[in-house]
Amino acid sequence: MVLPGRVKLVEVGPRDGLQNEKQIIPTAVKVGMIDRLCDAGLSVIEAGSFVSPSWVPQMADSGEVLRAVLANPRRRPGVSFPVLAPNLRGFDAAVEAGAREVAIFAAASESFSQKNINCSVSESLKRFAAVVDSASALEIPVRGYVSCVIACPYEGRIAPQKVAAVAQRLFEMGCHEVSLGDTIGAGTPAAVQRMIEACAAVVPLDRLAGHYHDTFGMAIANIYASLEVGMAVFDSAIGGLGGCPYAPGASGNVATEDVLFLLQGLGIDSGMDMAALLVASEYIAQHLGRQPASKAARALLARRGGDA
Repeated sequence: MVLPGRVKLVEVGPRDGLQNEKQIIPTAVKVGMIDRLCDAGLSVIEAGSFVSPSWVPQMADSGEVLRAVLANPRRRPGVSFPVLAPNLRGFDAAVEAGAREVAIFAAASESFSQKNINCSVSESLKRFAAVVDSASALEIPVRGYVSCVIACPYEGRIAPQKVAAVAQRLFEMGCHEVSLGDTIGAGTPAAVQRMIEACAAVVPLDRLAGHYHDTFGMAIANIYASLEVGMAVFDSAIGGLGGCPYAPGASGNVATEDVLFLLQGLGIDSGMDMAALLVASEYIAQHLGRQPASKAARALLARRGGDA
């Protein structure tokens, strides 16, 4: 078994991590969070979501956040700030704000698709095709996400072939990368490997990413299992932020600090700096008024006498 020598982490904390927070996070705090994540060496940071504010109030200022981040004279070259744009209206608003990469979300579960975006999987893919076409005309890359790749809160277990079929559609319509999301955190290493192998049969493995939630404490184990089969791109959220409003009991994304600790232990390069990452972790934890969910962050901060 040969593990990847380098891994790319896609930081989803500012979007996926914050979108369900009940307290509205000030725009300046979101921008400060993203700036600190840049300082930690992350090269891809989700900056917001161009969805209806009535559905996701926390993301109502995504245009302001993106503009501020892009205007920062200290912004590191080569860092991308994708934003969610689930329809043409959202895509147009994202482009107006300066977006140079967007993301779309589909699901492997019909029930989840209906609950989440009020349409079938097939209908959602038709809607997304229009976004991809518009993005392609402007040479804007599109990332695809697939939710419920292991299990659905309404349907139970999801067959790997169903996941592969949606991933293939997204890739064939033009998504440069497809992120496979264990939305309710029900995955175990063997199930995750079976799912990845099914998807890799129809989408090149280097175009697939893992997006794991930690509901049952399996996220880091699932990342290691994914590394074993050659996956080298993973989504994570600073402090383990996040959760799914349509998946009762689902906890947050795998913590970026925990993933980095794993990668450092395996000798896998990520281009990231743990000390700078802990600065970002403390920053957002203080504004949220709670400790980070990351076990690595808590242990490392306690070791140096920090208080998140």
